Amino acid sequence: MSENENIRILAIESSCDETAAAVVVNGRKVLSNVISSQIALHTLYGGVVPEIASRKHIEKINQVIEQALEEAGCALEAIDVIGVTYGPGLVGALLVGVAEAKAIAYAAKKTLIGVHHIEGHICANYIENQELEPPFLCLVASGGHTHLVKVQDYHAYEILGRTRDDAAGEAFDKVARAIGLGYPGGPKIEKKALEGDAEAIPFPKAKIVGSPYDFSFSGLKSAVLNYINGCRMKNQEIREADVAASFQKAVIDVLVEHMMHAVDEFKIPKFAIAGGVASNQTLRKAMQKACEKKGIAFYHPSPIYCTDNAAMIASAAYYEYRNGTRHGLDLNAVPNLKLGEH
Repeated sequence: MSENENIRILAIESSCDETAAAVVVNGRKVLSNVISSQIALHTLYGGVVPEIASRKHIEKINQVIEQALEEAGCALEAIDVIGVTYGPGLVGALLVGVAEAKAIAYAAKKTLIGVHHIEGHICANYIENQELEPPFLCLVASGGHTHLVKVQDYHAYEILGRTRDDAAGEAFDKVARAIGLGYPGGPKIEKKALEGDAEAIPFPKAKIVGSPYDFSFSGLKSAVLNYINGCRMKNQEIREADVAASFQKAVIDVLVEHMMHAVDEFKIPKFAIAGGVASNQTLRKAMQKACEKKGIAFYHPSPIYCTDNAAMIASAAYYEYRNGTRHGLDLNAVPNLKLGEH
């Protein structure tokens, strides 16, 4: 493959509750990025219902792909590669996207590349930061994942740490539900926290002995629930804004501490964040401040590229394509796919 060759990738993302398609050139130039969100639907149930998500993907996927091609001004014939998320995620939701991608690749005789969802989140940083190249450190924090990753090359990743229990975004959702804010928890806690005192309640920050880069948010979540239950039993006022702000601070403090530790150990002067939680402005400011203090460059995608989208999957597919990755029509959904596996 020539370095000057333009590779157009049509990518599909359906790992959870967003049906998304995008057309991206050479991993960095986005021609279209279409997302059909199911948030309003799942809000009725207080969280994502897998069966409903899968059915909605089936309803929406053809429309979303057609819209992505139309907005890109690109016929299917002009597409070189079909990229698709094949794991990790909800198995039924993943299967919809994988089946669609295989059908298009077979019918249109296109190259098929399966993409790891977390790799997609990391690659979201390439879209708006044209100068960013590996190696760099990256924190991926979302509803399903919290990973601290050393990005050694475009397709080479070393996981330094991961959550032992709840992901950061999952903890946000559960705490939001406990204090009556509803779903989705991340944006609602962030908004409520602006009204509160982050120092009001000293919630715990877990450390994993022998694993300095691993995370644990289950104990923090339990501490918040115990605080709320304790207030109710004593008939004390629960200041929701203080709970939200103090909880958010405890999560952000841990994420920043892990990041600074990794920067000190690996001496890599570039740090990036990715995933839905990375759209939290308080977290961004804390990370920015920590990076400035260390004198290192800080990268982050716009919020639209933090939440699940297909542009990031197209970016990852491009770098996998350049590395020689190809998949056949036996590609299957792998709900527990590990980063680095193919």
